[in-house]
Amino acid sequence: MPIAYIGIGSNLGDREENCLRAIDRLSREGITVKKRSSLYETEPWGLKDQPKFINAAVEIETEREPEELLETLKKIENDFGKQAPSAKWGPRVIDLDILFYDDRIIHNTDLEVPHPHLHERDFVLKPLSEIAPQKIHPLLKKTLAELLTELDNE
Repeated sequence: MPIAYIGIGSNLGDREENCLRAIDRLSREGITVKKRSSLYETEPWGLKDQPKFINAAVEIETEREPEELLETLKKIENDFGKQAPSAKWGPRVIDLDILFYDDRIIHNTDLEVPHPHLHERDFVLKPLSEIAPQKIHPLLKKTLAELLTELDNE
């Protein structure tokens, strides 16, 4: 069964509870959560003038194809009351992103996997490295632990 990694973030409302509820919701949607990272409080990326985020990552097993998985994640976000942010990288109740889907490389108008900026973002790499340090980025050919070390050294 395919293994995917999902990034989770929240900076509105009860941020920790939002992340934990989203993880629980994945399970209730028939998605098997295999591993869950710790919760990390992080600075906003891109748009700095907003509350800090709580971020996490999960490893899941799913029979859903990537596009179906994306639809499920968007449904969960909508159920949490997610609205389009007022600005790119703006505040949000919950944000769910497909970071990896097996070792597939997907590039279409709705979905890009691996997530195109994950190697530039410590709020993604820290929780992801916690649960899958030896996962190799299929395009960069480096482990997540290596990518995090490189980012920390910049």
